[in-house]
Amino acid sequence: MKFIDEAHIEIIAGNGGNGTISFRREKCIPFGGPDGGDGGNGGSIWAIADPNINTLIDYRYSKKHQAQHGENGRGAQCYGKFGYDLILKMPVGTLIINEDTQEIIADLVEANQKVELAKGGKGGWGNMRFKSSTNRAPKTASKGTEGELKNLYLELKVLADIGLLGMPNAGKSTLIRSISNAKPKVADYPFTTLVPNLGVVRVAYGKSFVVADIPGLIEGAADGAGLGHQFLRHLQRTHLLLHVVDTVPFNENIHPIEEAKAIINELKKYDEELYNKPRWLLLNKVDMLEDEACQEIIHQFSELYDKDRIYTISALTGEGCQNLCLDIYEYLEAQKRKNDEFNLADDPRFNIKDEASMFKDDPRFMPVNNDE
Repeated sequence: MKFIDEAHIEIIAGNGGNGTISFRREKCIPFGGPDGGDGGNGGSIWAIADPNINTLIDYRYSKKHQAQHGENGRGAQCYGKFGYDLILKMPVGTLIINEDTQEIIADLVEANQKVELAKGGKGGWGNMRFKSSTNRAPKTASKGTEGELKNLYLELKVLADIGLLGMPNAGKSTLIRSISNAKPKVADYPFTTLVPNLGVVRVAYGKSFVVADIPGLIEGAADGAGLGHQFLRHLQRTHLLLHVVDTVPFNENIHPIEEAKAIINELKKYDEELYNKPRWLLLNKVDMLEDEACQEIIHQFSELYDKDRIYTISALTGEGCQNLCLDIYEYLEAQKRKNDEFNLADDPRFNIKDEASMFKDDPRFMPVNNDE
């Protein structure tokens, strides 16, 4: 299936049915009175996050989505039928934006999350609703309101804990094949990876994390070189970036550290927040280097990265990958505990600065004056 991560669609909620003007006319009932029923409500349009869908291809070629209109009311106090709601299934991680106002309508980050995108119109009132003690035979009915119409931009950002970043042929696809259950295409030419790939890394029983591999970046991607910044959006939800560097590049005239700097510059041009994410360096293909050459390249890269976050690996042979995965899992767990503690500190129930202030207005804890 072709991977599509953005789409433009038009949604139209159903219109409400009109109320009707009708009077009861039956034998032996001379004063039947008004009996016009109300119109039915129009159907609304909802979005639901479906974990079984991983692309927006259904919305690339189907641009217009309309819910059912409500039926008009009828005589004998018959109400019009309500229009059926329309449910649009979208992949988890879809960001829904109103193109006319640039308002973010929803961010589907949880499986089976359901959000109303456009509300259906209300059904109009029949003349039965307008009768009163002074108006016994109203000849008035109201029309149903129109359903909402919106132009939406859908943007898919895959949900992953870890994102792989690097030049083409740096070994990202080989790495994700080595540490996870994903099987992306691997070949000895640039831009083998054309779409993002997700893999689940299992460190131990019940301990795992999700890693995302995107097509490689090259210098000038901000100006459209290569695949440009097209897939960098898929790294925005990650907690940690792994910068994979080929220590033995095909072009011997370009030093690996220059390629790494080019990637960092492109990342900064695209998104400052993404640039500031925690980023570890993976020096790949060290099985092709002598020990002295390996130590020299580590020393050179220590000027760009924290030395404790520089890993030497071989994605092909698996050298260093196990320790890397264990460190990543420990880092993610530490971040999770930190976030839980932060959220707990913000809870007013657990953030009491002065315990005495809780009871100062309670008469049961007021000081007793024995002199009175």
